Order: sequence, then structure tokens, then C-alpha cells
Amino acid sequence: MLNNGLRWLGVSAIILLLDQLTKQMAQQHLIAYLEYPVIPGFNLTLSYNKGAAFSFLHYAQGWQVWFFGIIALAVSVAIIIWLSRLSWRQYGTCAALSLIVGGALGNLCDRIHYGHVIDFIQLYVAHFYWPTFNIADSAICVGAVLLLVLSLFKKEPKT
Repeated sequence: MLNNGLRWLGVSAIILLLDQLTKQMAQQHLIAYLEYPVIPGFNLTLSYNKGAAFSFLHYAQGWQVWFFGIIALAVSVAIIIWLSRLSWRQYGTCAALSLIVGGALGNLCDRIHYGHVIDFIQLYVAHFYWPTFNIADSAICVGAVLLLVLSLFKKEPKT
């Protein structure tokens, strides 16, 4: 049994699986760019993003798909190496890193397979809409915030 943080890659696999399954369901059941209200403040809206977070570089000439794909792969490899050097008992850090890896790989799969990332979750308040996102994006954000909070406020055991 692994005694390092690689044990947590199961969380990454679950995120990757959930992300890909929900994106597949969104593509099968939603019409692109048509809002499907779920509850006030929450729609399902299928959209495609060739850029990064918040559609950054979405309208570039196509190079951005490869650029962000390479970044996702490099970050995933770096985090896997980081996990291999952590104790699996560093729960918070390992959980945060595995969320980030799962999300990065989920969006990487889209970039490789489709040339864009599939988004479908749309949140809003009144007429102010948050950019549409997906499970992978959520995992990356939660993992990054958790990592930040842990680095600022909590000291985990090294063993």
C-alpha cells in the first residue's frame, strides 16, 4: 500500500469520471447556448470554451487550445510529483492537490478530444451572470482555495 500522497489520486479519478460523465450528459440533453432554468440563480447552459478560465483567449487563432493543454499536463505532472513526496496523512493538502489534478485532467481530455472545453453550469444573481463552468473547473477552484487556506492558517503534520 502506498504511504505517500499518490494514494489520493483516487479522488482525482473520481473527479475526472464525474466531470466527463456530466459533460457527456450535457452534450446529449442540452442545446448549445440555450438556458435551462433549474432554480432561481442556476441554469444548465451548454457552451464551449477554447480559452481558459472566464473564456480568456477564447477568440485566439487556435494555438491557445494546445497552450492550455500543455499547461494542464505540466501542472498535473508537477502535482503528482508533489503528491509522491507528501505523506498520505496530510489530508488537506493531498485532497486539495488531487482535486486540482482531477479538474486539470478533465479539461485536458476535452481539449484533446474536442478542441475546446465543455461547460454547462451557469450561476447568476439578477442580471449578473458568472461565466459558465463545469465540474472540473469547480474542483480546480475548490482545490486552489483549500490549498490557499491551508497555507495561510493550518499546519499539517509532515509524517
